[in-house]
Amino acid sequence: MIELDEFPALVDPVMVAAFEGWNDAGESASGAIAHLREVWDAQPLADLDSEEYYDYQVNRPNISIDESGVRRLTWPATRIYIARVPLFPRDLVLVQGIEPNMKWQQFVREVLGLAAELEVSLVVTLGALLSDIPHTRPVPVTGSTSDASLQSELGLEASSYEGPTGIVGVIQDACQRFGIPSLSLWAAVPHYVAQPPCPKATLALVRRIEDILDVPVPLGDLVEEARAWEIGVDELASEDDEVADYVRQLEEARDAADLPEASGEAIAREFERYLRRRGTAD
Repeated sequence: MIELDEFPALVDPVMVAAFEGWNDAGESASGAIAHLREVWDAQPLADLDSEEYYDYQVNRPNISIDESGVRRLTWPATRIYIARVPLFPRDLVLVQGIEPNMKWQQFVREVLGLAAELEVSLVVTLGALLSDIPHTRPVPVTGSTSDASLQSELGLEASSYEGPTGIVGVIQDACQRFGIPSLSLWAAVPHYVAQPPCPKATLALVRRIEDILDVPVPLGDLVEEARAWEIGVDELASEDDEVADYVRQLEEARDAADLPEASGEAIAREFERYLRRRGTAD
């Protein structure tokens, strides 16, 4: 259990969470949290007790050697960070971890219990899934929520998914049952390049977070990393005629489906992002 002597005073905080594993194709969602931690200099707040939730034969501890030659052992864990974002009227609570192996209901109670203690007013979960999309086109990010006010405010819909779910789905269900406003963002990762990382999907999630929270996020090297990733996949696809033909089929299908997206609304969203970043820089 999390034990803190004193909870920090936060301003209308938003919790953003992602977990490695089943919910995290290409490590795209966990990569988005890592990026937010870095660009916003997030500070550690607490760890969930890994003994409660992880099977160490499935998620083994990791040994590393630092620059001074000291060996360090890192246990699998879920860690919580606080980010105070410049020129943004709300604080961020970032949750980064590995999908637990056991005691999921207790795990969710602990995460949402901390959210209640910190007076979190919105929970955003991130995920990524494998899909039949081409790597050469923008990564689709779908958003869903069961909260009627958020549906109206953000133009989101309730999820229609039925089937097995991961810890992200369990958290969303618990938020709905306990009356905590929440939404979920999922990026689609090309299934033929499933190996991590996938910086293009991470970039798409970060940009969607910008839209949802109306906050400029410094992109750092993420744009260049996404471009380099796409070029690398281009080269691999060009070496196999069957893969190249398959990618062209996916491109044609995607272009046909995305024609309405070439609209004034899409252009306006990009322009708004540009203005937000320029305002932050100035």
